[in-house]
Formats: sequence, structure tokens, C-alpha cells
Amino acid sequence: MASDAGGEDSTIILPIEAEALAEGLKLFAIKEVGCARWQKQHQYLEKLNMQALLNATEEKHDYIQEALINTSKVSLLVQDLITTEVWKSQIFDVIAKTDFSPSTTIPLYLVVYHEATICTLLETILFHRESMEAAEDTVLDLLDFCYRKLTRAISDKKERGNEIVEPEKEKGDTMQEMKAQCEKMEFELAVKCLSILRYISDYLDSVPLSTPGRMLNTLNIPCLLVQLVQDPPWTRHGENGIMKFIDTKWVNVSGADTMQLTKVEGQVWLTAYNLLMHPQCAMKYEFNTYNKTQVLKLRGFMNDVLLDQLPILAHMRQFLEQLSLTEPPPPKSELVLEQLPEIMDRISNENRGKWKAIAKFQMKNYFNPSQDEIREQAKALAETYNIEAMNALLPDVPKCSNCGAEATKRCARCRTEWYCKRECQVIHWKKHKTYCVPVQQEVK
Repeated sequence: MASDAGGEDSTIILPIEAEALAEGLKLFAIKEVGCARWQKQHQYLEKLNMQALLNATEEKHDYIQEALINTSKVSLLVQDLITTEVWKSQIFDVIAKTDFSPSTTIPLYLVVYHEATICTLLETILFHRESMEAAEDTVLDLLDFCYRKLTRAISDKKERGNEIVEPEKEKGDTMQEMKAQCEKMEFELAVKCLSILRYISDYLDSVPLSTPGRMLNTLNIPCLLVQLVQDPPWTRHGENGIMKFIDTKWVNVSGADTMQLTKVEGQVWLTAYNLLMHPQCAMKYEFNTYNKTQVLKLRGFMNDVLLDQLPILAHMRQFLEQLSLTEPPPPKSELVLEQLPEIMDRISNENRGKWKAIAKFQMKNYFNPSQDEIREQAKALAETYNIEAMNALLPDVPKCSNCGAEATKRCARCRTEWYCKRECQVIHWKKHKTYCVPVQQEVK
């Protein structure tokens, strides 16, 4: 039976609780990912993440950021993020290729979703300079993480064309559905990474000295941004016209709306502005023939409509016009030892040749729980997610879990799934009951 949504209090954790949760965070080895202690920490991080989002949405004092800085845990979040990325590319890849068929996918999904939780939390707190400074040397690892996600988004767009991944429409076994969900999540991670990349470019004076040089010449972020302007992954052309990714969903746009700058499109231009117009970057970027040709392509997109929405870009257009007429001096050579990202290499070296053994161990011990363990996990999920607070985070009307239409009612048992009508709830029950029944039992 479905019930109408409603609620008042949107507070998930208080400042004193946030400080305690942040203080208790620890770094897990990749073999421990998915264990009971890891799952408990995931719940803590989810609470910190949701409260940080609420504070930002409601423009409240950001005590989550303060708690993470005061306990020196911002760099730990970056390490946790990279650990989960390696787990997905190595361990989950092995699991997905087996005939693994657990009684529930909740533990496995928690790990897959963990990357998005950490990335969202970092996106929220790194808006502030203090958090970026607290990340210290891990900013380099985070920079490379963002680069990998954005280049994958570009590659996926070229491979899939205008196809939009919709995992709820995938048919097949459980692991195939999980893989489809991961593909959709990768795109959403790329959008978050673009925001983080913009924040790094905002605070170039507060990050490790090697960061500007790595952004400009090692990773060549300016040319990456040109690709994102030319063929943006968040814009698709289909039978129904143009679709843009706006506020976590795909929206059909037409007429003058196609020229309206979305948040993600704005992030691309602001990052480009930060990199090309920063005095330090102007001295370090190598404007060779290829780089100069690529960067000058931005001029073709800098029309009056764009400049009306982002007037600051007028300075960059002047810079590009001057660049087209001159040969900039070669970058200044500096006798500075380049600092390199270390986290991914360290994890890979420590576990090289062990991926299959770790996957086998985790499938047996972490990802195929007993009925008692399923009930415990469902109880923990029910305690973690504050439904009223989650409603406050919804950018728009929720969607039906079965057909995708706008939904006004949700499951009265677990209160997590939304439906537009009774028929859709009945159809979706076969999938939903694995999660809903244990939650209902524990809540009672």
C-alpha cells in the first residue's frame, strides 16, 4: 500500500554527533571492503554526506566540513574514494564475470554506491578553501581521479552516441543489472568530478605546488575542457530533440532553452577561465601548435548569448583573440621536483596478483549474507536514511520506481520506493520485496 509523503524535521545528525562520527573514521584495506565494520562506516559517511547536502541546500552553517577538517579526515576521504575506485575496477569486475547469485544484493550495492557517497561529500565540502587546504597532498590523487572519470565520460559518449543508459530497463540476471547501474553511476560521478575540478582550479594558490603543472601539462586539462565543450556528454541529440542533464535528470529542451547554460556547462567554462587566465598558468602552459589550435576552438562557442550569462568570459575571449595573433613565449622552466599522486599505485602494488583471491574471499564472507544478517543490514539502512531529510534533498517530483512517471506516493512499509499508481507498485513488488520485507520487520 502506498502513502503520501510528508515531514518536518530535516536534521540527520547534530554538530556534536558529526564530530564524533568524523573522529571515528578509519581507512580500510581493499580486502576489508564490504565487511561489517566497513558497512558501519559507510552508514556514518552517508549520514555525514546527507547532512552536508542539507546544510548546503538550506544555506545553514556547514558543521560537517568543520568536523572533517578538525579531525584531519578530508585526506582520508580521498584515500577511501580511490580505494573504492580500485575495488570497482578490479574486484567487482572479477565478481561480475562469475555466476555469483547472492540472496540479496544489498551488501554489494553498498560498495558500488560508496564511491558516489564519498564523491558527493567531497563535492560539497571542497567548495570551501579550508577543505581544499585540508586535503593536502591527496589533491593530486583527487585531480587524477577527476581526470579518469571525465575522460571515461567522453569515451562513453563516443562509443554510445546519444544513447542514455537506463539501468531500470535492463533485462537479465542480478549481476547484469548491477553492471548497468554502475554505468549510469559513472556518468553521474563525472558530473560531480567536473565540480571538484572547478574547485581545484579556484584554489590553485592553496593546493600542492605540483598541481598547476600537472593540470596544464601532464593531464592537459585545457584540451580536455575543449572536448567537453565540443561534444558534451551531458547533451544528447535524439528522435525527440535535444536533451540536457539538468539537476540529476535528463530533460528535453527546445528553442531558446537550448542556449540556456546549465550548471554543468557553466562549470566547464569557469574551469577553463581559471586555468587560462591565472597568471601562474599562463607561464606554465605549453602553447605548442596542437594546444594552441585546440584552445582557440573555444572562440567558436563564445557567442553573445554565452557572454550574457557568464560576463566574466569576455576577458577570456579577448585573451584568445590575442593568442590567435601572437606566439606566446615558451613556459618557464623551473627546477622543482614534481610531486606525484601515490594512492592508486600503492593500492595496486600491494594487491597485484591477488584480485581473484580477494573477490572469492569477499563473495564468501561479505556479499552473500544469511537471513539474520540481511535483517540486520535492513535495520541499519532504516536507521541511516531519514526519509523526511531525503525528501528535502529531492530536486524535483520523485519518479515511479516501475515506469519512471512522476510519483506522488511511496511504499507504506519501508517508505523508500515511489510509485505513480497501485498497478506499478504491484508490478515492482517482485524486485522490491527482497529489501522491503526485512526493513518492515526491523522497523516494527
